[in-house]
Amino acid sequence: MTGDGLLHVGLSLAALGLCARPLGLYMARVYDGRPPRAAALLAPIERLTYRLCGVDPRSEMDWRGYARALLAFSFVGVVVVYALQRVQGVLPLNPERLPGVSPDSSFNTAVSFVTNTNWQGYGGESTMSDLTQAAALTVQNFASAAAGMAVLVALIRGFARQSAGTIGNFWVDLTRGVVYILLPLSTVLALALVSQGVVQTFEPYREVALVDPTAGGDLPTRRIALGPAASQVAIKQLGTNGGGFFNANSAHPLENPTPLSNFLQVLAILVIPAALCVTFGEMVGDRRQGWTVLAAMTAVFVAMLALAAVSEGRGNPALAGLGAELSAGNMEGKEVRFGAVGSALWATATTAASNGSVNAMHDSFTPLGGLAAMWLMQLGEVIFGGVGSGLYGMLAFALVAVFLAGLMVGRTPEYLGKKVGAFEMKMASLAILLPCATVLLGTAAAVAAPAGRAGVFNPGPHGFSEVLYALSSASNNNGSAFAGLGANTPFYNGLLGLAMLVGRFGVMIPILAIAGSLAAGKRTPAGPGTLPTHTPLFATMLVAVVVVVGALSFFPALALGPIVEHLMLPA
Repeated sequence: MTGDGLLHVGLSLAALGLCARPLGLYMARVYDGRPPRAAALLAPIERLTYRLCGVDPRSEMDWRGYARALLAFSFVGVVVVYALQRVQGVLPLNPERLPGVSPDSSFNTAVSFVTNTNWQGYGGESTMSDLTQAAALTVQNFASAAAGMAVLVALIRGFARQSAGTIGNFWVDLTRGVVYILLPLSTVLALALVSQGVVQTFEPYREVALVDPTAGGDLPTRRIALGPAASQVAIKQLGTNGGGFFNANSAHPLENPTPLSNFLQVLAILVIPAALCVTFGEMVGDRRQGWTVLAAMTAVFVAMLALAAVSEGRGNPALAGLGAELSAGNMEGKEVRFGAVGSALWATATTAASNGSVNAMHDSFTPLGGLAAMWLMQLGEVIFGGVGSGLYGMLAFALVAVFLAGLMVGRTPEYLGKKVGAFEMKMASLAILLPCATVLLGTAAAVAAPAGRAGVFNPGPHGFSEVLYALSSASNNNGSAFAGLGANTPFYNGLLGLAMLVGRFGVMIPILAIAGSLAAGKRTPAGPGTLPTHTPLFATMLVAVVVVVGALSFFPALALGPIVEHLMLPA
């Protein structure tokens, strides 16, 4: 790794550390219903939203009511996004007169954006009108992110409350997440990105002459896609959404034009997931708990980042024997302006933080660089992870860790003063194992079905990796892709859509059930046999449990690979 690469990584991690604490404390106050005075200007928007929607902010829900509201909101979101895509050809703000999107692609995209996965099987600027991009996709970038944070806050209340039958109000938590957190941060970031050259306009596409000083006569032209990109890029990064305005995502010069815009976008991917750890510690009354979880996340993230950065920085060994110059690292499919290490940082951040946006083709990474990205997803997207979803997934792992520790010492396990019983462990097991099972079963179905194999353009072991990556990405709400897989087909749109639904709601519902069970329980004072969960030892235990459980997706897939390899080879 070069000195520039080390500086890039160091500055990014330092900025993340500086921003996490104040933002985390701010979010804790927002969800406690006492936003700081600086946010007082937003209070009328919150109150107006409640009046328009008929919401009583003083009423609360039990976990079943919370789950029903979440599912109803998400269902309506899927229907609206699907409908807008299908009829966009007759709607305004469509300067390129793009036709309606196909039924299977519309279904996949609607599910993708509502589940905060943001998998893209289409080219944004050649498929979606400006209206669809803004009113469907960007709106869901806000809504799905706020829904994930709402479920996390409900779980935190489960730890913080005792003998309570409610865990909050979904509509209130959703509104506060959008109004006080996502909307202000996105506005600031969008303005910063516009200052760097990210396009934000409703003007039609432009025909631009190419610059060729040696050519005589008329210069050739190229049609340049324009649109309201900055507003969508800001929330796609802050909400860990992915799903870029342009097909090339953040490799596109009008979506990520400068080193500063790249730095801000990397920071935006990680800052809310990291800050929510601080929010967790503040809301349960012990800030050390949040820092311990954040330390565990950071340890795994840095390890995977080091693996990817070193692998990409050394270059492709297959090219060394051909006499290729490798001093710049593995630059295939990378942005020269960001370098191999900068692209490795981006890939690690996006796959860690459940963000499918790319500034380099993941398919062009070295085997170990691609391994780091794939495994971060297969850990359950809990290393930072999506906003809200990463931390509530990590807390499910924490429950498993304290349960195992309790078994070893012969004591009823407890976490944050709450007894962890059979019900909590069943729900935590469901939340952890359902995505693993979806990855493996979905991959097996894809490589066994002729329609699945037909989309594999790189037969052999790497083709299998592309299918495994796609299912890992969809089942764990990530949305990035290895590329090289023709996934915009009825088969893959349907299969990946179902995987996204299971990976999102098959985790959310058990988490809410845990929240309701914990809230109803009493707090147990810490005793001599209580496992301290605010120490480096517990952080180490948490890392170990995450890594071991992550192997449930990865190593069975390795065993599955040789079995189906003959199916992936050319006839």
